[in-house]
Amino acid sequence: MKTLDYGVIGNCRSAALVSKTGQIDWLCFPDFDSPSIFGRLLDEEKGGSFGILTSDDYKISQAYIEQTNILQTKFDNGSSAFELIDFMPRYQTGSKTHYTPPEVYRSIRILYGSPTIRIDYTPSMNYAADVTVKENINDEFVRTKSSNNHKDTVYLYSDLNLQDIIDGNEIVLTKDSFLLFSYYQKLIPIDLDRVNLEYQRTRVYWLNWSNRSRKFINYNKEISRSMLVLKLMSFHRTGAVLAALTTSLPEAIGEERNWDYRFCWVRDASMSINTLLKLNHHGAASRFITFIKNILKSKNDSLQIMYGIRGERILTEKLLPHLSGFENSKPVRIGNEAYIQEQNDSSGYLMDVIYQYFANFPGSLDEVEEMFEVVKIIAKDVVENWRKPDKGIWEIRTKNHHFVFSKVMCWVALDRAVKIAELLNREYFVSKWGQEAYLIKEDVLLNGWKEEIQSFSQAYDNLNMDSSLLLMEAYGFIEADDDKYIKTVIAVKDSLLFNGLMYRYKNEDDFGLPSSAFTICTFWLVRALFVTGQQDDARKIFNQLCSYTNHVGLMSEDLDFISKRQLGNFPQAYSHLAMIDIGILLSEEKNRSHFIRP
Repeated sequence: MKTLDYGVIGNCRSAALVSKTGQIDWLCFPDFDSPSIFGRLLDEEKGGSFGILTSDDYKISQAYIEQTNILQTKFDNGSSAFELIDFMPRYQTGSKTHYTPPEVYRSIRILYGSPTIRIDYTPSMNYAADVTVKENINDEFVRTKSSNNHKDTVYLYSDLNLQDIIDGNEIVLTKDSFLLFSYYQKLIPIDLDRVNLEYQRTRVYWLNWSNRSRKFINYNKEISRSMLVLKLMSFHRTGAVLAALTTSLPEAIGEERNWDYRFCWVRDASMSINTLLKLNHHGAASRFITFIKNILKSKNDSLQIMYGIRGERILTEKLLPHLSGFENSKPVRIGNEAYIQEQNDSSGYLMDVIYQYFANFPGSLDEVEEMFEVVKIIAKDVVENWRKPDKGIWEIRTKNHHFVFSKVMCWVALDRAVKIAELLNREYFVSKWGQEAYLIKEDVLLNGWKEEIQSFSQAYDNLNMDSSLLLMEAYGFIEADDDKYIKTVIAVKDSLLFNGLMYRYKNEDDFGLPSSAFTICTFWLVRALFVTGQQDDARKIFNQLCSYTNHVGLMSEDLDFISKRQLGNFPQAYSHLAMIDIGILLSEEKNRSHFIRP
């Protein structure tokens, strides 16, 4: 059984998944959404990997260097030991510039003895669709190229014997060594001193970034690691935030719920940025606002639910039938057809972040005026579309419904637009948007509340339960002590909680009945229980959820109800932002006066 026992390294341009035994099984270069070069994650035989191989008598342990996205894997057999330090360079070169090359450093440091290793270096270009050719160029580097596209090349540098690396020969380590995998040919000499310099610069960057965050007495470890993951999943060049770093990891083994998540969903990204704002990271929010301004360049532009990480609007979905998939779970997909869907809830998350922008750190007059145009575009879309059915937060592909939570988030969008207009003394818009927000709330209370089940339902036309209903209070649509909300929390919990984890919903969708737990939904239940007076139950469930992270504290999209095995794309922004939000909620209640600020 293949598990998601991976650490993640990255530099806000790309990222690699490193197994607990030191194998890079997923890496796309030069950017997050580029074709994979190491893709063993999705095909054990063809995908390609890059690892350090040892005899079976070595005990292997792995952890992050504290407060960084640098991964340390230790190998020890009692007579010899070494550690593998993996990182992708990231550090500031000026007040607003960063060094983020598409390259991976693997520093090998001897702890004692003379370890014997082999290097597994098997790139497989273009999602393993191309034949790859390795060339040893004058003992300077190994160049690997695609037989189908000679422009597609990557380079491996090392102070180990390059032919031994290519041939997979045993290598006896007598001194500290390094491996550098680069998308581009290096123009400077690469030696151990340079590797150590890049390591120290990158380590200092992450330590400084972490030090700017709020610290907490309780759950600080979980909050800190999740915060670093969210930062790593942002594309520095545009401010886009990815939903996950992978594609086609199944929600359930053997099923077809396999999607490409290497894109920027407005919903996920807005939630992530809102969470980073709570931790004092205003720069990430500012860059995301810039991303939004760049994708809404015209007053006639409409808002999509998702974009490419450079702002691309067309994300055509394709199948890769030559790949077997994670544990033979087909199909493997790249691209995502969800970009054409209407999901009316997306505007609410985004407007919530834009309100934070206006309230906390607005820019110059021209920037504020430009952003207010964005606000008007979004509000106009909401006014025109909130009465229409949509695909909903869960992206049901085949049928539209009047989803209750979509209506709630339309109300959120206009409620925050009103608050923005109040900040800017735009009384006309305060009145116009306020009246429409009132109509939405009345519509939800009339059509979403079902007396026969004493609860809000998933959609106007059904009596199904849905975990998204738990968020009605979190976004201010309804008060925690409102009898309708309290009854809804009880009904949702009774219907969707199973074996300590939550279903998103239990009704049949495009692919049958859901069979795994959607991780963020259990976090939503924790919050709902907490604010409705069930604090002990909330803490118990949250503590259990924290125990389901992998060996380095990372979480995927889904969990198996029985085994608690992680499933779905990985790491998942949704899961980590929820970990932060609930960790803060519980810490603030118990130790409200004990925040430590750097």
